[in-house]
Amino acid sequence: MLRFENPIYLWLLLLIPTLMVVRWIINRRQAKRLKAFGDPLLLKDLMPDVSRFRPLLKFWLLLGALAVLIFMLARPQMGTGISHEKRNGIEAIICLDISNSMKAEDVAPSRLDKSKMLVENLTDHFTNDKIGLVVFAGDAFVQLPITSDYVSAKMFLQNIDPSLIATQGTDIARAINVAMHSFTQQEKVGRAIIVITDGEDHEGGALEAAKAAKKNGINVFILGVGDPKGAPIPLGNGDYMKDASGQTVMSALNEQMCQEVAKAGSGTYIHVDNTSDAQEELNDNLTKLQKGETSSVIYSEYNEQFQAFGILAILLLIAEICVMEARNPVMKRLKLFKRK
Repeated sequence: MLRFENPIYLWLLLLIPTLMVVRWIINRRQAKRLKAFGDPLLLKDLMPDVSRFRPLLKFWLLLGALAVLIFMLARPQMGTGISHEKRNGIEAIICLDISNSMKAEDVAPSRLDKSKMLVENLTDHFTNDKIGLVVFAGDAFVQLPITSDYVSAKMFLQNIDPSLIATQGTDIARAINVAMHSFTQQEKVGRAIIVITDGEDHEGGALEAAKAAKKNGINVFILGVGDPKGAPIPLGNGDYMKDASGQTVMSALNEQMCQEVAKAGSGTYIHVDNTSDAQEELNDNLTKLQKGETSSVIYSEYNEQFQAFGILAILLLIAEICVMEARNPVMKRLKLFKRK
């Protein structure tokens, strides 16, 4: 499969039709001037060495060389780029709460944005590990299947928004159950479910789900985001979410529930605030998990092909230089076929 590392240079190909139009205009004006100068048949006899097709051939050779050089600048690469690697690491599924309460700004810049930064930093900390992403509110689904492609993980992370799930709430049990079925079948590998939530509007069943994960050899870590004292939920228009009676809704971190779920899942509860302490504590806990050999498929290996385009451009330029605009007098005297 052919791909280009710098496809922006392909826009330069627009020069090709532009030069063709300019060439056509010049030839048309030249033909008009010659016609005004004298009879075309007479002029042809007066200029026997003038070739009609050689200048055109030289122009097309130059145009072809220009096109090839543009392709070379775009850095063409070819190859399936599939390789299998053995890595020694862990598997982690991150369950990210995207309910509306995660918009609260008691953690800067907001609970959700702080959580995204935490996940991104966690991804940067990984080397030979696999990561997956589950988003949840009143429902849960896999946003990114477990992978060792950290670039894709960051891309998917940027697109996460509360609008992805219409059903509101905080169904941690559902998130844990979805995560449990998202790991690979690899044996003897440390597995962790990392739930990042404020615990607001807890739906129930999280303790049972955490215990089930523990039985399957999976540690459940809970990262509580927010202030237990509560904070209003911004609507994005300068106002805050209100209840049926018109009172401003205050969303508070449910630390007790988070601690109970982490304990049931043989994990750790970590409070996320405006410092980097939560990040460091989570990294320390994950390094304690058993690392096992995992198989990864890498698609990023491509072979550079600009050398071939460079050679082709040189050959076209050499051919253009060798072709003279006037007819070759030596070749003109050469007659391969004689009349009898």
